[in-house]
Amino acid sequence: MCTAATYKTKDFYMGRTLDYEFSYGEQITITPRNYEFDFRFSGKIKSHYALIGMAFVAEVYPLYYDAVNEKGLGMAGLNFVGNAAYEEALPEDETEVSQVAQFEFIPWILTQCATVAEAREKLAAMRLTGTAFSEQLPTAQLHWIIADKDSCIVVESMKDGLHVYDNPVGVLTNNPPFPSQMFALNNYAGVSRKQPESTFAGVLQLDAYSRGMGGMGIPGDLSSQSRFVKVAFTKLNSISGEEEDESVSQFFHILGSVDQQRGCCEVTEGKYEITIYTSCCNTAKGIYYYTTYDNHQITAVDMHAENLDSDQLICYPLLSKGEVRWQNK
Repeated sequence: MCTAATYKTKDFYMGRTLDYEFSYGEQITITPRNYEFDFRFSGKIKSHYALIGMAFVAEVYPLYYDAVNEKGLGMAGLNFVGNAAYEEALPEDETEVSQVAQFEFIPWILTQCATVAEAREKLAAMRLTGTAFSEQLPTAQLHWIIADKDSCIVVESMKDGLHVYDNPVGVLTNNPPFPSQMFALNNYAGVSRKQPESTFAGVLQLDAYSRGMGGMGIPGDLSSQSRFVKVAFTKLNSISGEEEDESVSQFFHILGSVDQQRGCCEVTEGKYEITIYTSCCNTAKGIYYYTTYDNHQITAVDMHAENLDSDQLICYPLLSKGEVRWQNK
């Protein structure tokens, strides 16, 4: 499955893991300001904020998994299977709000909104429909995290409507719904970064038998609820320097706490989820960093090194082959 997180030092960072058993051929994709989006219900938009993120490009259309725009607003969609439910599309004369197909939700928000506050305004007058991109690409069951340097929200479209939640921890995984993810943190209220103290029973003298026992009691399995707890604890207790290299390195360590290794999570016979990629975007600078399962070297793409006034997508395939740097050859 997947995990998304935010992180703030001098700049603001946002990224995610994509945990799945196969790749769709996603690429780092820059959508310049003059690429023409033809939204299914709201028509064409010819001039907008530029985006950078990870996308599967189908028919010259970027189906974004996660992206950040040039104003510093970021958004990511994560699997929400069994809970996601969308509206049926209505004729235009039967609705006064904007209808948005699920597959175009990320660019619809990021092309028009500079902040979470602006995104909230759009969400308040929106119907999210289950309209598929094509017969070959059916509608995915997702929920979303949207964040800027000042705030973070989660958007969940369910049978009882569209929900928008404040997200004070800046983390999202998959199921259960976000309020349940947050509530589960109550089970770990006593967890500390410090060495554990003996509170089990007054009649027993229990000792911390080793160094490095901070975080005792945090779950370590690969379930989405456990990953939420683990990344929330890791992120909220995380300390790094303010410089770019330290901040980026620390962000990858935060999400690295829930890496999925091949063989540990079997989804079907002989098929295993792995962390296909991990991303980290400096939302202020528009730099998209990533690693892949077999290439742990951090690779970066800078959106501002491209012509952002273009009308054509700019794509970079993932560098997935790892390299070893020899020191004695």
